[in-house]
Amino acid sequence: MSLLALGIEDELSEAIGMRLLKDAGYDLQPSPFLRRNGFGYLRSKMDSWCEMAARKPVILLTDLDRVACPLELRKDWMGTRKMPENLVLRIVVREIEAWVLADHEALRTLVGNRGTLPPNPDLLPDPKQYLLRLIARQARRTIQEELVAEKGAIASQGIGYNAHLGEWVRTAWSPERAALRSSSLQRARLRIGELIRRLQQHQD
Repeated sequence: MSLLALGIEDELSEAIGMRLLKDAGYDLQPSPFLRRNGFGYLRSKMDSWCEMAARKPVILLTDLDRVACPLELRKDWMGTRKMPENLVLRIVVREIEAWVLADHEALRTLVGNRGTLPPNPDLLPDPKQYLLRLIARQARRTIQEELVAEKGAIASQGIGYNAHLGEWVRTAWSPERAALRSSSLQRARLRIGELIRRLQQHQD
C-alpha cells in the first residue's frame, strides 16, 4: 500500500515525479495519482489535497508558466489556507522541460554532441519550445519524428513526445545532475527528500 499521493500535470511530469521519489529513496507506487492534464484540476481541488494531507503525504508538481514568481502562484493556489506539513507544493520554473534541459549529460543522448545547451534552464521563457527546437535541429531523424511535429516554421509536440521523454527520464535523466543547473529542481529535491525521510522515520 502506498504511503503518499502524487499530483502532476501530465505524463512527463509524472515520470519526473516518480524519478524524484526514487532518488529520495521511495520505491513504492504513489496512490492515488492526481492528474487530469493541466494545472486546473490540481488548483481547483486544493481543499481536497489539504484534507488528504492529514491522512497521507501529498506531493504536487506544477509549472510556473507565465506567473511572475513562485510565491505569487503559491499564494493564488493556497489563498488563506495554511499549508499542511505533509503537503509539498513544488513549482517548476517555468515548465517541466526546464528540468529536462538541466541534465546536459543525459540530454546529449537525445540531441547529440553538437551545439550549446542552456546553462540555466530556469531562466528560459519557454523551455518546451526551446527543447523542441533543439531536438528539431540536432537530434537523429528517428527521435525527431517521434518527438517533433513540424507545423510551418514552428516545432510542435509529436505524438511520441510524452512516451519517449518519459522513458528517457526513467532510464537516463538524473535529478542530482539536473539540480546543479536548476535551483527550482534543487529546492524540490530538498523538500521531497525531507518528506520521505520523515515518512520513513514514522515507519521505524
